[in-house]
Amino acid sequence: MTDHVEPLFSRPLLPLANADDAELTCAAAFPRIAAAGGRASVVHVIEKAGGAPDKASVEQREEVADELFEVARRAADDAGIDLHTDLRFATDVGDAILDAAEDADATAIVFTPRGGRSWWDLFSGAVRDQLVRHSDRPVVVLPAGADDDGDAGGET
Repeated sequence: MTDHVEPLFSRPLLPLANADDAELTCAAAFPRIAAAGGRASVVHVIEKAGGAPDKASVEQREEVADELFEVARRAADDAGIDLHTDLRFATDVGDAILDAAEDADATAIVFTPRGGRSWWDLFSGAVRDQLVRHSDRPVVVLPAGADDDGDAGGET
């Protein structure tokens, strides 16, 4: 019995931290998605403090999301792929990304390194563990690009 296996890049979900990360991640992923004839979903999670004061106002954080979604839209247009954007508010970023992947019926969760000492410092330990250990779909880490230092900074 042979099951149909979809290409990883047919419907990936890309978590985006900020505009710089959106540029790096989209530049690395969108050509692969276009080659697969796929479509992309991008998610930005605004982390809520869960009772404590938030780091910035909701309006400020929504402006950041609008900016990074615009970066992704331009890159998707340039690559000739369809794009879906998803803004989420959550106290648990990892759970929010996994939920977004399920809601989008994503074939993979795809991102580039986000600074730190190594590719393993992609996210905080809790988010990284959730994505790698608890995802029910492949998690793909792409090279960040020519300089490949992954210094996009920010949070997801």
